[in-house]
Amino acid sequence: MMSTKSLIYIAGPTGVGKTKTAIALAQAFDTEIISCDSRQFYKEMAIGTAVPSDEELTAVPHHFIQNKSIEDTYTVADFEKEALQTIEKLFLTKDTLIIVGGSGMYADAVMFGMDAFPDIPEEVRSQIRFFYETHGLKGLQELLRENDPKYYTRVDINNPRRLLRALEVCIAADQPYSSFLGQERPERSFVSKMLILHRPRTVLYDRINERVDQMLERGLEEEVRKLIPFKDHTALRTVGYKELFPYFEGKSSLEEAVLEIKKNTRRYAKRQITWFKKYDNALCFPADTAVEEIYELLN
Repeated sequence: MMSTKSLIYIAGPTGVGKTKTAIALAQAFDTEIISCDSRQFYKEMAIGTAVPSDEELTAVPHHFIQNKSIEDTYTVADFEKEALQTIEKLFLTKDTLIIVGGSGMYADAVMFGMDAFPDIPEEVRSQIRFFYETHGLKGLQELLRENDPKYYTRVDINNPRRLLRALEVCIAADQPYSSFLGQERPERSFVSKMLILHRPRTVLYDRINERVDQMLERGLEEEVRKLIPFKDHTALRTVGYKELFPYFEGKSSLEEAVLEIKKNTRRYAKRQITWFKKYDNALCFPADTAVEEIYELLN
C-alpha cells in the first residue's frame, strides 16, 4: 500500500532563498522542518552558515539546527539515523514534513538511504590524515587516482573531505570506493517529493555577494576568530570560515579574504546546481514563486 506520509525536500543552491520558502510551506501544511544543512548543525557556526533567525525559528519548529558542537564527530550516517527517528516520531501527528538544506548528500541519506561501507579503523583514518598533512591536496588526488580511477573521474577533486573519505574506504577494504556505490537501498515508510528553487545566475551571484557582506556586518570575522583553535576541524574547512584563517595569520588582507569567500561561495553554488540536476522527478520553481502555487501542486 502506498504511504500516506510525505517528506518534501526543498533544495537549491546557497543564497537562492530556501529558508523563506520552507517556512512558508511548512506553515501552509501546518508542519515542522528538518534541516539537512551539514554546517548549521554546529552551535559555534551561526553567522557564516546563515542559520535561520530567531524569528524564523519561532515561526515554525525546526530540528537539527545548532544541535552539535564542532568538537563532536558527526557523520552522514549519524544524521540519517537521528533524522529518521525524528521523522517517524513527527509522522505520528503529521502527514507532511519539510526537509530543507543545500547538503544534497545528507538529504539523499534520509530520502533514499546510504550505500553500505565498511567500518574504518582509527589507525587507517589517522594514516590517511597524516598523508594529507604531509602531501597536501595534490597528494590526495594522486593517491585516489591510483586506488580508484573510476571514482576519481566523478568526485569533486578539490574537496579534501570527499577524497579523505574515499581513500579511507579504499585502504580499509582493500578495494575501490566506487565498488560500494549503487547498492540496493532500503525502503522508506514515506514518499519523498523534491522541490528545487532557482534564480537567474547573475541574480543568484548578486544575492551571494550581498549576503557575504551582511554576514561581515553581523560579526562573521569575530565568529571565525573565536574558532582559530579549531581551524583544522572538518567542520571549519567550510566556505566563509577557511578563507579568514590566512587573514588572521597575516597571509592575506581582509579584502582579499572577503573576495575569496564570495568567489568560493559562487563556486559552491555552481556545484550544488550540478548535483541537483540528478533529480529527474523534481519540481523546479523560480525562487519567488507564490507558496500557494507550490502548495497546490504538492498537495
